[in-house]
Amino acid sequence: MSLPREFLMEMARKYDLSPEQEDAFVIWFNSKKTELEIATELHISDTALRTRMSHVYKKFSINGKGPGKYGRLLNFLTTEYQKFKVSDSQTSNLSEDELNDLVQEVRQKCYEIIQDQCGTMRSLTMSQPIDVSDLYTNVNVLEKITSHRRCEIDELLQDCNPENFDRVGLGRITEKAISGQEAVKKYSKLMVLGKPGSGKTTFLKYLAIQCNQANFKAELVPIFITLKQFAEVAEKPSLLEYITEIFSDYDVSCEQVSILLKQGKLLILLDGLDEVKIEDNSRVIKQVRDLSEKFRQNKFVITCRSAAKTYNFEKFREVAVADFDNKQIFTFVQNWFQLNDLGNFYEFIQELEQNSRIRELATNPLLLTLLCLVFEDSLKFPANRSELYEEGINILLKKWDETRNIERDQVYKNLSLQRKKDLLSQIALTTFERGDYFFKQKELEQYISDYIRNLPDAQNDPEALQLDSEAILKSIEAQHGLLVERAQKIYSFSHLTFQEYFTAKSFAKCTDWPNLVSINHITDPRWREVFLLITGMLKNADELLRLIKKKIDVLVAEDDHLQAFLIWVQQKSSSVKVPYKLSAIRAFYYDISLSLDAACLNPNPYIDLFEECFDSEIAVSLGLNLKHDAVKHSDINLDFELCRILGDAPAFINDSELEFEPELKYLLLEISSKKPDYYLTFDLDAYQYWWDDSVRHLVKKLRYAIIKYRNVGHYWDFKDSQKHLLNQYYNANKLLIDCLNSGCKVSPNVRNEIEQTLLLPISEINPR
Repeated sequence: MSLPREFLMEMARKYDLSPEQEDAFVIWFNSKKTELEIATELHISDTALRTRMSHVYKKFSINGKGPGKYGRLLNFLTTEYQKFKVSDSQTSNLSEDELNDLVQEVRQKCYEIIQDQCGTMRSLTMSQPIDVSDLYTNVNVLEKITSHRRCEIDELLQDCNPENFDRVGLGRITEKAISGQEAVKKYSKLMVLGKPGSGKTTFLKYLAIQCNQANFKAELVPIFITLKQFAEVAEKPSLLEYITEIFSDYDVSCEQVSILLKQGKLLILLDGLDEVKIEDNSRVIKQVRDLSEKFRQNKFVITCRSAAKTYNFEKFREVAVADFDNKQIFTFVQNWFQLNDLGNFYEFIQELEQNSRIRELATNPLLLTLLCLVFEDSLKFPANRSELYEEGINILLKKWDETRNIERDQVYKNLSLQRKKDLLSQIALTTFERGDYFFKQKELEQYISDYIRNLPDAQNDPEALQLDSEAILKSIEAQHGLLVERAQKIYSFSHLTFQEYFTAKSFAKCTDWPNLVSINHITDPRWREVFLLITGMLKNADELLRLIKKKIDVLVAEDDHLQAFLIWVQQKSSSVKVPYKLSAIRAFYYDISLSLDAACLNPNPYIDLFEECFDSEIAVSLGLNLKHDAVKHSDINLDFELCRILGDAPAFINDSELEFEPELKYLLLEISSKKPDYYLTFDLDAYQYWWDDSVRHLVKKLRYAIIKYRNVGHYWDFKDSQKHLLNQYYNANKLLIDCLNSGCKVSPNVRNEIEQTLLLPISEINPR
């Protein structure tokens, strides 16, 4: 005779069989397999199977020897099963109305306690708890978990432009996401995986509150269980006993709990499987598995950190919490500002949009909370971003678990907080210098092995080192989320910002400036953020900034034509009388010259090429304000307008406020008078014909007149290689100014020295 699996599992729990004993017991009495077949299925010998079963008989107090024990236990189980069926049928005798009344009665009894347990949240340095509903932002989940996909690094990088790496695959997922609540409706058993701080617990609390308030699954009774608390109960009850005990506190009887479970009327929310200590892990997993199998009609949702999941629940659908998208970030920030009465939250959003590195962190709810807390103090982000990133990293490495009193298994106990940072810095530096954003698991384990082999009490055996390295990698991923698995056995830093930060940390610690400040690095956009972070980390950035300045000057020192251009920039700037730094004026004339050359190559009525090319970032950073009254009627504004007219709109000359020399005014009016009627129809062919036939020669005369009277608008005839070099030179100088303005510690003398010699020809710098 075969007995139902569900009944046998219940008996195994009742008589406290071990997991191994339960496996043998259930197969033995649920199937008609031979002893050899059962042993084969369990991957043990027939002798080991008989030993297990002898322990099973003892648990049921079936003593004696010989084959009669099987028959006596079977008779006992058959009798118990008849009782089990009677109990089950009595439960099912409730009418639908009676069952609904019971559900509503229990919901009412539990309402206040669920609200108290799940209605508030507290994160990081919040001074007091807040209502979950006030800050909650809808969670989206991915049904296709990216770390499960099989692909190569080339596939992950295929959408990335190496010249302007836009972080595809690092902070943004292209898989289609669905709302978390939709996933709970769709699947009766759901395992929600997510990185540290991704909002898993808040999501479960929100589900409990929404169900409690009849906004979601109002036909169910919610129960929220922190698995860590369940695991630490001294008496080690079963999960069923624990749930029954919780409901008894609500004045709900055991019989009522049994009815609700058997009729599938509970929404069972199990939070933080990853937070259970390793010694309790197997027991808790077994309890969850058994309960979800026995009472499978109920709705189960479990949360766990992605990399910490060590057991696959067969009947559970796994989904992963998606990073926040722009809409979710906007909603979260709006809720935060309204909650804290901070006024206009658009300033926060604008700052995020202007800073891609900080915005990248905002995709994680925990780090977005940090950004909001930091922004509260001065309604802006700190200029020194390295301090902001360090705080975020410390939260992920240590504080987030500490604030919730969670002790995780420390696979790498010899790694202090500082050593963890050193290890991550070594990994970041090695990979970033090679231009690697994704790395294979074996490579990563080798980097870890190279680091830990030099630590006290390190393993000398290569195999043991490899095992330790694998365990450390999994711990870093599970506990901190700083390294994440992007596809099977392919990893990256969770945010490129963190890879840049740890690379900078490595250089800041060893001060290997000659290796850092190479021409390749200062002209490579990939290294820009690293330089900004390093200068922010140093106690004194004088030496580094001087070396960067020296390398920038050398960049164009050997090209006589480029030096002639810089000499003109210096002379022209010195002739202009405005109350601004000479370096700012030099930046202005440098830029309008290059912008004019680019615009005059392809005249176009549709696009203001001159204004599109004009990049006044350095000039503005040094204090120049083109809209200021001191500039409005100055030579600078006159030169700017003339170059704009040359580059963009010779047919739209209508600024009567500007005073030009007579020859200039005559040429401008003559060009304007030849404007064709059909120009406004934006017929590009007609415009080109008009330009070639009537205007090109006049514009050429105008340019010569501007050169004659204004000493601006020269034909520099730069080769493509020289244009490329000038762009590199300009961007490197922009980097230098941004470093100066990054909140770094630099002496006034060095700051003045750099600003005064910015964009000067080499002949003017060396004598200084």
